[in-house]
Amino acid sequence: MAVVRTLQVLLLSCLAILIIPTHGFLNATENAKALVIANDRLYASVNKSTGIMDTLTLDGQNLLGTKEYNEVTPGGNAAGQNGIGPYLDCYCVPSGSYTPGKYATFKLYSGSDSTGVKYGGVVMSEVYPLTGQVLEQYWFLRETETGLHTFSRLAYHNETKPFLRNLQEFRTLFRPTTPLWTHLSTNERINAPLPSSDTLKYSRTVQDATWYIGNYTKAPYVEHFADYFTKYTFSDEWRDHRVHGIYGDGSQSKDGSTFGAWLVMNTVDTYFGGPTHSDLTVDGIVYNYISSNHHGDNVPNITTGFDRTFGPQYFHFNKGTNTTSLAELRAEAEEFASPTWNTAFYDSIAHLVPNYIPSTQRSTWKGRIDLPKGAKRPIAVLAQNGVDFQDNVLDTKAYQYWGDIDKKGNIEIPMVKPGAYRLTIYADGIFGQYIQDDLVIAVGKVTTTKAKWREESAGKELWRIGTPDRSSGEYRHGDQPDPSKPLHPPEYRIYWANWDFPTDYPDGVTFEVGKSDESKDFNYVHWSVFGGYANSVRPEPYYENVNNWTVLFDAKKNDLKKAKDATLTIQLAGAKTAAGNTDNWNATQLWNNLPLTVVMNGIELEPWDIPWNQSSSCATRSAVVCYALAHKYEFDANLLKQGQNKIILSLPFNATDYESAVLPRSTYVQYDSLRLEVK
Repeated sequence: MAVVRTLQVLLLSCLAILIIPTHGFLNATENAKALVIANDRLYASVNKSTGIMDTLTLDGQNLLGTKEYNEVTPGGNAAGQNGIGPYLDCYCVPSGSYTPGKYATFKLYSGSDSTGVKYGGVVMSEVYPLTGQVLEQYWFLRETETGLHTFSRLAYHNETKPFLRNLQEFRTLFRPTTPLWTHLSTNERINAPLPSSDTLKYSRTVQDATWYIGNYTKAPYVEHFADYFTKYTFSDEWRDHRVHGIYGDGSQSKDGSTFGAWLVMNTVDTYFGGPTHSDLTVDGIVYNYISSNHHGDNVPNITTGFDRTFGPQYFHFNKGTNTTSLAELRAEAEEFASPTWNTAFYDSIAHLVPNYIPSTQRSTWKGRIDLPKGAKRPIAVLAQNGVDFQDNVLDTKAYQYWGDIDKKGNIEIPMVKPGAYRLTIYADGIFGQYIQDDLVIAVGKVTTTKAKWREESAGKELWRIGTPDRSSGEYRHGDQPDPSKPLHPPEYRIYWANWDFPTDYPDGVTFEVGKSDESKDFNYVHWSVFGGYANSVRPEPYYENVNNWTVLFDAKKNDLKKAKDATLTIQLAGAKTAAGNTDNWNATQLWNNLPLTVVMNGIELEPWDIPWNQSSSCATRSAVVCYALAHKYEFDANLLKQGQNKIILSLPFNATDYESAVLPRSTYVQYDSLRLEVK
C-alpha cells in the first residue's frame, strides 16, 4: 500500500505541473441583468431573463461560445445555437419538455465553509404557473476550485391533482457552441474526435438522433471512430462511471492551451436505477442525466408531496499546456469522484440546499460477504427496501448506494442516508443474486452485515451459454472491438443496423453447445423481424430465419440417469416489448407482453410472457446492459434424450410495435446467459 500511495503522490505531482493551479479570491455579485460568482480563474454568470448560465470563462477563455438570447430549445444536439450551461432542463410538465427560468426568482449567497475557504452560490427558483411545480437549480463555486457544485430540485404539492405525470427526464446540461472543444470522452476507453458542425450539417438521419456521416471520410471522427454519430454511442452504465466530458486540444484556444469540461459523478445516491442504469453522457453537450428512461429503466411519478433534491454533482473545468492530453485532464477531474470529497464544504452549505443531508446525519455500512466460488466483480447494492433496485423509483425519499466487494468479501460504503434498505449482491459468473430486506442503517454508527451467498441451483448443470453478468456483450457485435476503425469502439455502440443480421446469419442462428463460438455464432440481439422502419441499410423487412433460433446439445446417459426434473434458466440483459422504453401499455398493440417460447425436442413449454413494465430500448440505443430479468422453464426431464437434443428459442413472427420516433418497430430480446440443469 505504501508503494501505491507513493505512486499516487507522484501522479498528482505530475498533474499539478501540467494543470494550472488556483489561488484565493471569490466574489459573488448581482446587478439588474445577472448574478455572478467568480474566483481568480473561473467566472460564471446566470442571466436573470432566462434563468440560465450563459457566460462561463476559465482564465479568460470563453468555454461556451457566442451568447444569443433566443428562446432555449430543451435538449437538442451539439448543433444548438446557444452556448449555455450548466442549466436545468426537463421533460416534467404536462406538455412535456421545459427549461425553467422564465418565471424565476434568484438568490445570491456568499460565505466561508468550515475549513475557511470562501464560496459563492446562485439559486434559480421557479414556480411553474400551470401546475405549481417548484423547479430549482443551485450553482456553488469555491475560491480554490475551477468547477461548479450543482444541485437540482423538483417539488410538487397539489392535493386537488395528486398525480401530475412521470418524471420522464430531469437533467442539467453544459451546452457549448464554441469550436474550442475537439474531443468527446465517455470513460477511460471511449474517446473520439467531436464531429464538426459542418459534418453534421450535411449528414443523413437514419434513426432518432442518429446520423450517417461516413461519406465525410476525411473527418477525424469518421476516420478514427465510426461512420455513424449518435448520442447513444456515448452512453454508459453507472456502475463504474466516474467522469465524462469534452476536451479541447488547443487548436482553437486563444493561446494554444488545452481545456477540459467534465461532469464528475461524485455522488450517485439521488439518481435512480442502481448500478445497471445507463444513460447519455456526452455528444457535444455534457449531460448530467438525473432521471430518464432512455434504455427502459423506470422513472418516478410526480405526485403530491414529491420533493427531491438531486446532487451534488460537480462540473469541473481545467486547463493544461499545449501538450497536456485528454487523459491527463480527465485524470485530474476523476480525483474528485468520491462521495467523501468536499464533505466539509457540503456540510457548510446544507442549510442553503433543501433536503440535503449533511455527513453528521449519515452513516457507514460495512459488509462481510461469504461469496460463492467463481464470483467475479462482486458488487453490493443498497436501495429501496422491498423492491428490485432497478425499480427504486417507487419511493422518492429512498436513496441508493453500491460498491465493489473485495477478494476477501469485504465492502465499506460511506455517507449512507439512515433508513431501511434492500441489500442485493450479485457477481459475474454467478446465476441469481443475494437479497436481504429490512437492513436498517442508523444515524451515527457503523452498521455491519454478515451474509452467506451461494449460487442458485436447480440440480446438476449440463451446460451454459454466455456469462451471467447482466450483459449481452459477449455475443456477436457486442463488446468486440470494431476492426475497421483505429479507435476500435465496441461494436454494440455503433448504429445497430450496421450489423446486418441476414448477412451474418443467412440460415438463422444455430448454436451447438460445446462446439460453437459465442462471439460469432450467437448474436447480441434476438430480433422478431429485421429491417424495415429506421433501418437505413435494409429498409425492407426481412423475416426468414429471424425469430426462431436453434440450440443443439448432447446429453450423456449418465447425465439423465435418475433425472426427473429439468430447468432451463434464461437471463436477459434487456427485452423490448410493444411497451417500448417508456413502459406504457398501449391497448392498440398486440405485444405489450412479449412471449418468449421454448420448444424442447419438439414439445412447446409454457411461454414466458415478458411483462410490459419491464420493457427496454437497449440494442437500438447502443446498449448491452439494460433492465435485467430472468425466467426458469421447468419441465419433465423425460423430454431430454441421450445424444443430440434440440431447443428452439422463439419470438412471435413479425411482432412489432408503434413508434412515434424514428426507431425500429421490431420487438427483441438480448440474452445474458442460459443454463440447463437436471435433478
